[in-house]
Amino acid sequence: MRRVTSLVLAAAAVAGAAARVGAVESPRLQQAGQSSAAERQAGRQSVPGQIRTEVALLRLLRLGEHVPPADSFIIGGRSVAPGETVRGVVAVAQGPLDVRGRIEGNALALHGDIVVHPGGFITGDALAIGGQVRARGGTVEGDIRSVSGILPMSGPTDRQRSAGGAGTWQSIKVVLGWFAILLVIGIGVLVFAESTFDPIVESLQQRFGRAFWYGLVAQLATIPALLVILLALALTVVGVLLIPFAIVAYAVALAGVLTLGFLAVARFTGAAITGSVRSGAPKRGVSLRALVVGLVLYLGLWLAAAAFSWSPLAGSLLRAAALAVSWVAVTLGLGALIASRVALRRVQSGPGAQAGSADPMVWQTPTPVTGVAAARRPVSVARTES
Repeated sequence: MRRVTSLVLAAAAVAGAAARVGAVESPRLQQAGQSSAAERQAGRQSVPGQIRTEVALLRLLRLGEHVPPADSFIIGGRSVAPGETVRGVVAVAQGPLDVRGRIEGNALALHGDIVVHPGGFITGDALAIGGQVRARGGTVEGDIRSVSGILPMSGPTDRQRSAGGAGTWQSIKVVLGWFAILLVIGIGVLVFAESTFDPIVESLQQRFGRAFWYGLVAQLATIPALLVILLALALTVVGVLLIPFAIVAYAVALAGVLTLGFLAVARFTGAAITGSVRSGAPKRGVSLRALVVGLVLYLGLWLAAAAFSWSPLAGSLLRAAALAVSWVAVTLGLGALIASRVALRRVQSGPGAQAGSADPMVWQTPTPVTGVAAARRPVSVARTES
């Protein structure tokens, strides 16, 4: 009887101790569970605005079956443990998705890689945007797609963020450097070659549509013209030796012509924005102001693209817009330059140039361009007889 009583008391003591330990550990477990749930909930709620914007754009691009709502993304990556089964779409952002278990659905990684380890299994598609899908012994039943260059390859680390900021600032400095170079060239043209610059701008004012088609045809004929020059040089031994110099000279001349045409379009655009010339204002000052305004307008698009270089989606759209606008400006400038040369040639070879030799007052101003020499002033017959 005593033994039974002692066993009962021992069991009661053990039960009491276990109850006390459970009472102590239970709040800790509840607190840990609540904290982990809160962390998972916080990870789902604290989706950056950039991720939300990109997810919305991707869903608009008819990728809704692969891209869930932004709140479904887990920021920082996720790992599916061996033996674990996840049903539905698994989406992570700014981190990798390591699959060692089973995913019954699609897997999506935004700015991260999808790594399917041995034993990992994905029944749907694996899509990595801004990353890669790496099948390292695992199995993917659906399609495997890796999309890079559309969205930013940004990661959660401070080193990647600082590298992205440095790249953005570097792009901005490049655009500002080109602005300074074009401005210096434009000032030089206004000072030393204004007589050549003005007819190009006048051609844009008078033959705007024709200038575009002239420029387009000239661009298409650029490579054939170079080939013709090289073939002509290849006919002789001396010409063969001159081929490298001809290529360099052709490239430099083409760059100069395109730059001059672009500056003319910038001045034309700036003059259209700033309005009419004020009375009494110096012509060169007005031209310089119009040139600066035009350069700011055209290079402003490139500056915006450089400022958004951290986001290749927005940066690519802005770069495409800047490239299209710049191409149109260069084409117009090249065509205007050709149109101005054609108009000048017509004026020089037209009937007005030959009619100048029959002018009785031609003796006043020698015209060596038309080949007419200054004549001696006629003397009255009555005066000589007297």
